Amino acid sequence: MGQPVKMLELTEDERAELTYRVNSPTVSKRDSLRARIVLLGATEKTQQQIRKAVGASIGTVNKWCRRFELHGLDGLRDLPGRGRPSRLPTEKVERVVTAVAQPPPGRTRWSVRSMSREVGISPSSVQRIWRANDLKPHRVRTFKLSHDKQFERKFWDVIGLYLDPPEKALVFCCDEKSQCQALERTQPGLPLGVGEIRTRTHDYKRHGTVTLFAALDYLNGKLLYRTEQQHTHVQWLRFLKQLDRETPSGLTLHLILDNYCTHKEKTVTAWLRKHPRFQLHFTPTGSSWMNLVERFFADLSQDVILDGSFGSVRELVESIEAYLVARNLDPKPYRWKAKGEEILRKIQHAREALVRCQTQAR
Repeated sequence: MGQPVKMLELTEDERAELTYRVNSPTVSKRDSLRARIVLLGATEKTQQQIRKAVGASIGTVNKWCRRFELHGLDGLRDLPGRGRPSRLPTEKVERVVTAVAQPPPGRTRWSVRSMSREVGISPSSVQRIWRANDLKPHRVRTFKLSHDKQFERKFWDVIGLYLDPPEKALVFCCDEKSQCQALERTQPGLPLGVGEIRTRTHDYKRHGTVTLFAALDYLNGKLLYRTEQQHTHVQWLRFLKQLDRETPSGLTLHLILDNYCTHKEKTVTAWLRKHPRFQLHFTPTGSSWMNLVERFFADLSQDVILDGSFGSVRELVESIEAYLVARNLDPKPYRWKAKGEEILRKIQHAREALVRCQTQAR
C-alpha cells in the first residue's frame, strides 16, 4: 500500500497559489508538478498513491513534501547554485529586477522586449530573470477597498445569512443587471469545428437595452425575475410586489442588496414599512462581491449575452428568459464557503499595503 505521507497543513493563501500553479498554462511543468505533489500531500493519500497520481518517484514526492514542510512555498524553488553559472553581468541582472516596478516614461509597464532593449540583454534572458524572481509585470489584479464606516457590521450581517440562514424565512440575493445590450453582429460568424476557431464580427448594430431584475434564492438556487425597459425605483417597487405575490405569505423575506439609491427611494421605503416581512440587508459600500447574484450575472453574460447576436430587444429578452427557465428546472445553488475572519484579515492586509504605497509615493 505504501507508507502514508505526513499530512501537510496548508493555509488558504498557500492552497490558492498551489492550485493556480497546477491549473495555469503559463506555469512550467516543473513547478506545476511540485505544486501537485504538495496539494496531494495535504490529503490522506499514501506515498505510492501520490507517486502514481503525478508520475514521479517516491524520492521526488518525499523531497518536495519535506521542502514545503520546512520552508513553505519558498521551499519549492530550486536552491541557488544549481545548473550552469550565469554569464550575465551582475549589474544587468540587478537592473532587470529593480527596474521592473519603474516603467519607462509614457508606459504603464515593461515588456520583455522593451526591458531587453533598455538593459542590453536578450528577451529570453529577461524572461528567465523575471521567472527566477517570481516577477510578473504583465499580470494585473483588480481590487477595491470599501471605505464604509459600518463595513464590519454590514459584512457580518450578510455573511451570517449565508452561513446560518434563518428558519421560516427565505434569503434572496437581489440586484439589477442593467444595460443588457441587444447587439446584432453585421455578418454571421463561422461555427466551431475541428481545427477551426469560432468567429464573430467586430462590428455590430445596436437595437437597445433591457434591465433584468433578479432575486436568487440562496437555499435552492432558483431565481425570480422580470425584465424592464427602465431602471428606476418604479420598476424596483414593481419587482418587490412580484416577490410578495410569488412567495409564501407566512415567510419572512431577507433581501441582500447593494446601496443603489433606487433601493432606498422614499416611495419604496414607505411601501416596505407596510410590508414588514421584507427585511433588507445592505452590503458595505463598494462590496458588491458579497452579493451572490453577481456570480449568476457573470454566468448569464458568458452563456447568453456576450457572444450572442440579437436582431431586437425582444430576441434578447427571449434568450434570457429561456436561459432562466432552463436553469430553474435544474438549479445549482452558489454556496458561500469562505471564512469571514480570513476575508477580514486579507482586507486589513490590503489596507496596510495601500497605506505603505501611498506613503512611499509622497
